[in-house]
Amino acid sequence: MTEDMQSRSRRDFLRVASLSAAGGAAAMLGGFGVSPALAQEMAAAGRSEKPLKAAFSNAGLQATWCAQGKQAAEYWGKLFNVEVTWFDGQLDAVKQRAAIDNMASQSWDFVAIQAFGIGTLIQPVQKMIDAGIPVIDMDTLIAPLDKINVHSFLAPDNEFMGAAVTQALVAKLGGKGKIIMTQGALGHTGAQGRARGFKSVIDANPGMEVLDDQPADWDVTKASRLWDTYLTKYPQIDAAFFHNDDMALAAYNVMKSRGRTDILIGGVDAMPPAIAAVADGRMFATVRNPSSRIHGGAIVAGVAAVVSGEKSGAGIPKNVVTDGPVVTKDNAAGMQWMQDHFLI
Repeated sequence: MTEDMQSRSRRDFLRVASLSAAGGAAAMLGGFGVSPALAQEMAAAGRSEKPLKAAFSNAGLQATWCAQGKQAAEYWGKLFNVEVTWFDGQLDAVKQRAAIDNMASQSWDFVAIQAFGIGTLIQPVQKMIDAGIPVIDMDTLIAPLDKINVHSFLAPDNEFMGAAVTQALVAKLGGKGKIIMTQGALGHTGAQGRARGFKSVIDANPGMEVLDDQPADWDVTKASRLWDTYLTKYPQIDAAFFHNDDMALAAYNVMKSRGRTDILIGGVDAMPPAIAAVADGRMFATVRNPSSRIHGGAIVAGVAAVVSGEKSGAGIPKNVVTDGPVVTKDNAAGMQWMQDHFLI
């Protein structure tokens, strides 16, 4: 650590650590990187002296993005002396609501939740907020920020992500072609943003024709079924944009089995299997939705709230944007190296 970092107060250091964990890759590399070695130094400065209990839930551990987030939360929890208990959303709004009702019946130092759909968890989350438990919202809105007083909201710019990948596909096609969008769960604010980003690019390119845009709810089985139908129905499909990589790779397997691997594929999340697929040409592009920084940042924000009394909207920003880069064949190796060496 630099002499300047060592001279920071514990309070200021936690603020910087929070921004580092939940900010962009450039910020991390600008002196507050989150490599495992530096994370150890950060933990030594900011970890809780007494063990803390935190409850986490995300949309469903079947999704690789969610599974990676769980690993990150548990890793950062160990560094900051936080015991993480997981309540799996199971990619089902009803099942996640039951899990969060269970969570709200217990006592926690802080909680962090990625809702499967906006508005589905308001009552139990409000119960925890009323009990004085800091609630960190991750990736998709539990409810609009003016409707529920979560401590902080850590999320990417989903509209940017949808637009960036769609633009890469459209540019490769020269602005002309037939495209399909396979959406996530329609009640998920991340999916809503990605769809807006997709539409903004399509609207600006009148040579593009959208053949279909049905949701597959982040479910690889649903995505495979949809694409089996599409490949029968549409003799020409030039490109496909998927709201996450899992659905994209599942659909690719269907395309491969039908001899239709000429379709340009774009996804979201830049998980390791997708980066490998971009590198070897099975996918054309993806964009990093930084699961590790979102879930790890929730740990840091929760510890800052409990240990240092950081206030929502003051010491801890109310809304932390966690953008990541578009990944194509040109930079896939570099992105994989970043994921291997930094918790991004």
